[in-house]
Amino acid sequence: MRILTNSLLVLAASSILLIGCKSMTKTQKGAAIGVAGGAAMGAIIGKAAGNAGLGAILGAAVGGTAGVLIGKKMDKQAKEIDDEVDGAKVERVGEGIVVEFNNAVLFGFDRSDLNAGARTELDKLVAILNKYPDTNLEVAGHTDSQGATDYNQRLSVRRATSVASYVDAKGIASHRLTTKGYGELAPKYDNDSEANMAKNRRVEFLITANEKMKAEAKKEAGEN
Repeated sequence: MRILTNSLLVLAASSILLIGCKSMTKTQKGAAIGVAGGAAMGAIIGKAAGNAGLGAILGAAVGGTAGVLIGKKMDKQAKEIDDEVDGAKVERVGEGIVVEFNNAVLFGFDRSDLNAGARTELDKLVAILNKYPDTNLEVAGHTDSQGATDYNQRLSVRRATSVASYVDAKGIASHRLTTKGYGELAPKYDNDSEANMAKNRRVEFLITANEKMKAEAKKEAGEN
């Protein structure tokens, strides 16, 4: 019965998000997401949307009033990143943030060592991330669908690791960081043109609340 109940909650909240997303604010989405129980729902929605970052962020959501409070903190951080980091595309998703760097900003063709311009952009991001220490950061590497799948997987791991190592060396606490390579398996854009394939060659920072931020939000919301 518990499994069935949880499944129904997941499907209901998924329907709310996927059907009603155009009429809901980001903080309202965050509150709805938490109702269905985090990781299971995040995985379902992320898979349905073809967006691994979306799934990871929704899976970390706490929902309810605490989720709304977290969302407001993320709004502030996202705006600061959007204003100051020129090479990044910033999206607020649920209770988290996706910061996307096109690989052309970070790397040369088929390479995983950072170029000089990448260091400038990442330095700007690090300065902001260090102002908001109560977050977890997943660095995710992605490729397009050209070439061998296993090669793309290894390249995505190398690129994610290169970015994570750089920001770690610049002062981001290592306990905040995880890395993941998705290869060609989680495209955000259709691989139907060179322009779209270039967009899929990307590294993303997935920013979510850590346990300290979640606990403080729940306490403020009276949800402990």
